[in-house]
Amino acid sequence: MSQLIVALDMMGGDYGPPITVPAAVQALSLLPDLNLLLFGLEDELAPWLSRFQLDQHPRVQVQYCSQQVGNDDKAAYALRHLTDSSMRNALDALALGRACACVSGGNTGALMAMAIKTLSTLPGVDRPALITRLPQVGGGYALLLDVGANISCNAEQLVQFALMGEQTAQHTLGIAHPRIALLNVGAEASKGNEAVRQAGLRLREHTELDYSGYIEGNELFLGRADVIVCDGFVGNVALKTSEGVAKLLLSQRRRSGFLSKFLTFCLKKRLSHLNPDQYNGASLIGLRASVVKSHGSAGSSAFLNAILQAVGQIEYNLPASIAHRFDTALQDSHLR
Repeated sequence: MSQLIVALDMMGGDYGPPITVPAAVQALSLLPDLNLLLFGLEDELAPWLSRFQLDQHPRVQVQYCSQQVGNDDKAAYALRHLTDSSMRNALDALALGRACACVSGGNTGALMAMAIKTLSTLPGVDRPALITRLPQVGGGYALLLDVGANISCNAEQLVQFALMGEQTAQHTLGIAHPRIALLNVGAEASKGNEAVRQAGLRLREHTELDYSGYIEGNELFLGRADVIVCDGFVGNVALKTSEGVAKLLLSQRRRSGFLSKFLTFCLKKRLSHLNPDQYNGASLIGLRASVVKSHGSAGSSAFLNAILQAVGQIEYNLPASIAHRFDTALQDSHLR
């Protein structure tokens, strides 16, 4: 596809058009080559498009839908009955080649089910995983996956996450040989559940990987690994806890008193890097095309960052890189 086109689910998240429309405006302003396909309910979306003059924008196409996926809708129900929702239509546009990537802040379970249905997973990938960046003490980032797409995983799926994370780190972080670790409750080989222990044994068999063993939750931001692998339950709790701590630290700047002034003086530059909005957008990797999941509670600046992340996914052509990596791993396993 010659054009840079991103499909946006304008109804997803807790707020819908009041957040997604301003973010779309900012994205178009920042990226002159960007084209957007917008999907949403006419009654709710049209007034906001008119207010921000997007209804006549030359790089915007709008498709109105009759349904939207609610936060409480079960994935199976959404898949069967919400076929004219903004989420489903945005994914269909991606599957049909009308867009290069898709962004939604909607229901994670529904998004995953619909994405698997419309796009399917890459060969060798059992389940897609949500992957996101974490800032590191020494500068730069690490990648954490899965952060919520798969509540429980077996050992083979954790190994697949490691392979997908390796490719993502190489292409998005520019790290030639990413250090890979499993998030666990201890560093000893005997620690953790069966899936984690078996995944550790299997990862050691992948001698081409720089696998360093287990890390604990207090090491997430210390720069000990470039790719941190876990199941979606553990990853989501770790991510949300980290966001809560970041917001707590940021809130100290707004309070009076010696401690807050001291923190602001010492950490003025560092604190700005803790803002969770900067890291909004978790890529649903392992699919045949790029899908980015924005936080449901994201504001417009955070949703903008999810759009920019989708644009980056297009540039890196990550699905093709992951597909090649799994093909190579499959061939290596046949040679053993």
